[in-house]
Amino acid sequence: MPFTTSPLDADTWPAFAELVERNNGVFGGCWCLGFHQPYAKYQDPAGRSRREQKEDRVRTGRAHAALVFDEQGQAQGWCQYGPLAELPGINHRREYDKDAPPAPDWRITCFYVDKAHRGQGVARAALRGAVEQIALAGGGRTEAIPEVTAGRTAPGRFLYSATVELFEDFGFTRVRQVGKHAWIVTRLIEPAVSVGA
Repeated sequence: MPFTTSPLDADTWPAFAELVERNNGVFGGCWCLGFHQPYAKYQDPAGRSRREQKEDRVRTGRAHAALVFDEQGQAQGWCQYGPLAELPGINHRREYDKDAPPAPDWRITCFYVDKAHRGQGVARAALRGAVEQIALAGGGRTEAIPEVTAGRTAPGRFLYSATVELFEDFGFTRVRQVGKHAWIVTRLIEPAVSVGA
């Protein structure tokens, strides 16, 4: 199935919100906010809902994702990425900090695929879109902490950080294991060359 990607922004917010609401808030109401705060602290001083918090971040340019659309123009998934200041929360923090790699310019934290569209290439399209958007934003060292799935069965709902194998298909390399199946992977994404440059 062919998919297209667009940046998550004020124009695509309604499609993102519809996808999240169609999937009951995603992961019990996360609204893809878990990595915006260290250690997944969700309390908002202003008392805003998680939906309101995410919308504010999107409309003020403090939330980035490659949003994946199907042929009918309906959003079916995303890959969240951003600079460290935007996404300070990571999985496996204790092990990561024992021998932290050089600070990346960008971090890819999570993926989501609509339940009815899993196994159709949405995550692959989302990662491709994220890499392209990072390149357009100037590129730089990019890291993620996905899971190895070769040789084991892993339920899709637990693969919100995607798979090491998928990242390796996009030129990422393993740096260090930080969990039973989790690895830090990195890639230097070159800046996109504009037409006529």
